[in-house]
Amino acid sequence: MEAFYEELCKLITEEESVLREEPMKNHTTFRVGGPAEYFVTVSETETLQAVIKLCNRAKMPWFVLGNGSNLLVSDAGVKGVVLRLSGEFAECEIKENIQNGTADAVAGGGMLLSAFAMKLAKKGFSGFEFAAGIPGSVGGAVMMNAGAYGGEIKDCITKAEVVTEDGECRIFSAEELQLSYRHSILSEQKGVVTKAWFSFPIGSKLYILSNIELLNRQRREKQPLEYPSAGSTFKRPEGNFAGKLIMEAGLAGKQIGGAAVSEKHCGFVINKENATAADIYALMQYVIETVEANSGIRLEPEVKLLGEF
Repeated sequence: MEAFYEELCKLITEEESVLREEPMKNHTTFRVGGPAEYFVTVSETETLQAVIKLCNRAKMPWFVLGNGSNLLVSDAGVKGVVLRLSGEFAECEIKENIQNGTADAVAGGGMLLSAFAMKLAKKGFSGFEFAAGIPGSVGGAVMMNAGAYGGEIKDCITKAEVVTEDGECRIFSAEELQLSYRHSILSEQKGVVTKAWFSFPIGSKLYILSNIELLNRQRREKQPLEYPSAGSTFKRPEGNFAGKLIMEAGLAGKQIGGAAVSEKHCGFVINKENATAADIYALMQYVIETVEANSGIRLEPEVKLLGEF
């Protein structure tokens, strides 16, 4: 392992870093999770490719971290390398296309959705307001076709650059990404979204900013933002709503250890009182089983699991 660590450090620039046994609770919105064996921050595509190829040669597992907003990391932590994108991956470029009245934008996979949405809004480009309150990264949002309030990534993306499982760089068109409800082809093919291209219509800056404020106010009123969580814990069943099914099963406020089903919005499992990942996982399983017994519908987690449970 020491030889691997030394090889890893040779690939890293001054702007990047390699940490050992880094607590993942510092990097997830659930605020739980044990240590990552190696926590590597990369700031450019060439470094990312080199690290992935090194991991593959060394048969070292690797995982790319977005904003940690849709992730439950086990208390035992993560073996292998956790990759975080920074530098060029956290930037965007927006250009107005006067001829057809649209804006063309490219954003790095490590950029926060909320920051990207606000940059677009302040320039008067519409169609991304739904993303302003989603606490994720652009890359993670593309991989799961994130959405809210009737909008989805698939509505505005044109293509994406992906570093594939073997460390090669490839461009996927929007069609090749096969975006559907909380899913893309990258859900099955391991890879890292390094940047994504979008197209937006030009609108009224005042209207767009007021719409973002309206949506964010609705979030504050309806969602338990005062507690650590991973947002909506379960996918929406076809023709129904996870929160409604959970409430009808009598699970509002149900608690296991420090984890609880939010009484404000039953679709959220929250870290209420210094929960462990085991508490959250146990409550998720209890909710799934209880809802199925009550309604016949089996909920599917939207939250991704990392580590052993």
